[in-house]
Amino acid sequence: MLSVETPFTSTILPIPVTRLGAHPNVVMAVLAGRDGPITVQHAGGSVTGDVLLVRPGIEHSVQLGSRGADVVYLNGLTFPFEAPLAVALKGNFELLARRSIGGNSCATDELRERLAFATDPLPAKVAEIVRAMQADPMRRVSQDELVRCLGMERTRALRCFKAATGLTFRRFKLWSALQHAAVRMAERELVRTAAMDAGFADTAHLSRVFSSMFGLSPSVAIAGLDERERE
Repeated sequence: MLSVETPFTSTILPIPVTRLGAHPNVVMAVLAGRDGPITVQHAGGSVTGDVLLVRPGIEHSVQLGSRGADVVYLNGLTFPFEAPLAVALKGNFELLARRSIGGNSCATDELRERLAFATDPLPAKVAEIVRAMQADPMRRVSQDELVRCLGMERTRALRCFKAATGLTFRRFKLWSALQHAAVRMAERELVRTAAMDAGFADTAHLSRVFSSMFGLSPSVAIAGLDERERE
């Protein structure tokens, strides 16, 4: 089981729309409807529930209620169920998910712990690299640094990193930068400032990556933050 000392971060985003277009989650995600059930759809199949745990890497669309939903992305966890698309969380899992989305870090830690039964412990040296990548995307941690830290030749080091985190080294760097930008925007930084702080080339670059990974634009996400604060 993962320790609460995990180096992985958990990004929380509002979804202030009634539908998300087709997109694959980069990492495991928990969706919680604000006013009733939500439905995740893929290739003719669907799963409906008030709180859904969605498998990463599967392109899917989402139907939501009139008030939308909220999502927490859980880095570094292997999807722990056999379901090909998603599962509805019930009982204590649902309670923890909603508390986590509400900003309770202890609930997030416990939720990660309870969902970690299919995830191998993270090697200490990989954890060191993960912390460096997530702490400051502008550092642009290199493959050479990964090789030195793990004490392996390049191909083996890259395979080790992917096996431990579920993402390629390059993909994890991009995801970490995107999380950094999302946090900055949640703190009300301008999109262009958040893009620069996270190491993106410009606002357009951030918007393209944000939309492809989250299924909504930065401007829509910011509008959702404003709406949630008013509530």
